[in-house]
Amino acid sequence: MHSLIYKIVPCDLWQKAEADGIFSGAAIDLKDGYIHFSTGAQVRETARLHFAGVEGLLLVAVPVSTLGDRLKFEPSRGGDLFPHLYGELPVSVIAWQKPLPLGPDGFHIFPELGS
Repeated sequence: MHSLIYKIVPCDLWQKAEADGIFSGAAIDLKDGYIHFSTGAQVRETARLHFAGVEGLLLVAVPVSTLGDRLKFEPSRGGDLFPHLYGELPVSVIAWQKPLPLGPDGFHIFPELGS
């Protein structure tokens, strides 16, 4: 299935998570009761729909194997199964974080993604 899932996070929010050692989620995550993630196939559309034109973002990659049964793949946009983490994300489990800059066309420039 998927070895990595992705979270788009404002830099300042991630810096706080790094200082605390734990990511509790963005406002939408806290409201919904779980941390929203995307697969590699979904993350560009997530950026387009929810972060269009937003600067100062990071893309955080998380190994699925580190999240256990708190991670659920549930139907969302168009019935597609999206990864949702029920609980906090320890910063120590992330695979990597990379800037998600805006290109001249206003769309985010993505790094190479794993599966």
